[in-house]
Amino acid sequence: MTDRATFGGGCFWCTEAAMQVLEGVESVTSGYAGGHVDDPTYEAVCSGETGHAEVVQVEFDPGVLSYDELLETFFGTHDPTQRNRQGPDVGTQYRSIVLYHDEEQRTTAAAYIDALDEEYDDDVVTELEPLEQFWPAEEYHQDYFEKNPSDAYCQRHAQPKVEKVRQRFETKAEGT
Repeated sequence: MTDRATFGGGCFWCTEAAMQVLEGVESVTSGYAGGHVDDPTYEAVCSGETGHAEVVQVEFDPGVLSYDELLETFFGTHDPTQRNRQGPDVGTQYRSIVLYHDEEQRTTAAAYIDALDEEYDDDVVTELEPLEQFWPAEEYHQDYFEKNPSDAYCQRHAQPKVEKVRQRFETKAEGT
């Protein structure tokens, strides 16, 4: 049995690549959520007019990987204190957001965000909202890092996140 989680933390290529390396992740789909337009396109989302964020929807096995571990990965691979930007990507579509699927995810994410707020000098600006609708992104965005490992953007921004996740979970596995 699998569960789903939805996160936005900047460019979905980077978040997707980081989540895909986790044991227990069955699939990661890049897409759009949190906006007010049905079936948005990448161009429309990039305009900032639809209200959507670039997000990933993660299907995972909770018997192998917990929602807390997904939150740890998500918050460990972006800066939750940056409003409407991550690295070179600027705009509301790049905001930090957790879109919860049920009350348990909401409670867990809210507690995680509250704890993080104590760790940072700046306020954590990650939004916490119920997932109302997830729209998969166009096919060329799916598995982008895997399909384009030599892409300069991927090398500069996605690769370090992937390596950080691999290191963190290898270290964790060694400690158990």
